[in-house]
Amino acid sequence: MNKLDVIGILQEHGAIISGHFRLPSGLHSPTFVQAAIVLQYPHLAQKIAKAMSAKFPSASDVVIAPALGGVVIGQEVARSRKCRSIFAERIGGAMALKREFKLSAGERVLVVEDVLTTGHTTAEVVSLVQAYGAKVMGVAAIVDRSTLPMALGVPVRALVTYPVRVCPPDSCELCARKVPLSRTCWHDILDCLPGE
Repeated sequence: MNKLDVIGILQEHGAIISGHFRLPSGLHSPTFVQAAIVLQYPHLAQKIAKAMSAKFPSASDVVIAPALGGVVIGQEVARSRKCRSIFAERIGGAMALKREFKLSAGERVLVVEDVLTTGHTTAEVVSLVQAYGAKVMGVAAIVDRSTLPMALGVPVRALVTYPVRVCPPDSCELCARKVPLSRTCWHDILDCLPGE
């Protein structure tokens, strides 16, 4: 898959959305990439996963993805690599392993993301894997929408680099114009979290 194929699939399925969005990082953006819209189709998820997996040709023992956005694509990448698939969850403000998931020292782990923006959550997952003594091979993503370098200390390879303007709420042009926030499935998740 080349970059135009991926962007075409995302656009065709309405996964690149214009509006006024509060991203999981808290930053605001006029564009939201909702990869889950495409990943609901297993044949497309499988095609995207194979292309992501090809970015890291060496064998891996485990694929790890952050919940919630990376779980589906993480599973598909692991299927194409014929290895285990696990996911990290945010517990008490930090990414952690639950559900009896474990990593062993020396295991080769590929971190899989749907969309990268700031890399903060990804950095937490990389640190989590390293805390278990496992080796992070790198980060594979569908879309890298970052505009600033991410200091992850491992290779980052995305199918598409699609930088999109982001800003803090206090310097958001859309907020200044009183444009209401657009709802996304991310807001539904926030609404369900305790203390949010």
